[in-house]
Amino acid sequence: MIPFIILLLAAISFLIATYFTAVSYRWLDPEASWIPSFCRMGERTCASIVYTPRARVLGIPNSVLGQIFYLVLMAGVVGNFILSPPFLYFYLAGSLLTVLLGILLTYSLLFITRVPCKLCFTSHAINLVIFILLFIHGL
Repeated sequence: MIPFIILLLAAISFLIATYFTAVSYRWLDPEASWIPSFCRMGERTCASIVYTPRARVLGIPNSVLGQIFYLVLMAGVVGNFILSPPFLYFYLAGSLLTVLLGILLTYSLLFITRVPCKLCFTSHAINLVIFILLFIHGL
């Protein structure tokens, strides 16, 4: 059951990260009418955060790194090796990094940029749940 939940959460997060990547590279209008209203990023709110220095690690948008992470997670589930050592430890380490980065980015959202980005908070919460599921399985 844990692998299925991880697969589902990784797929949702991959879609969110893909959306952020498309906005970050200006391939997509953050307020396009076909995007569900709960996902739209106003140009002066959520969309503005993808252009801040904290939205990049080593010059790469955080969302691109997220896409890679979620693809690797999904591959681990589909390949049926995500929960077996030593792969589990690799996934745990990567997941811990996403949680730590998420804490930093959440702080930034709340106290520096002061932008209540629902998709950001959702992604950070999903990353925490993925970490907890991996950690519980690793005990």
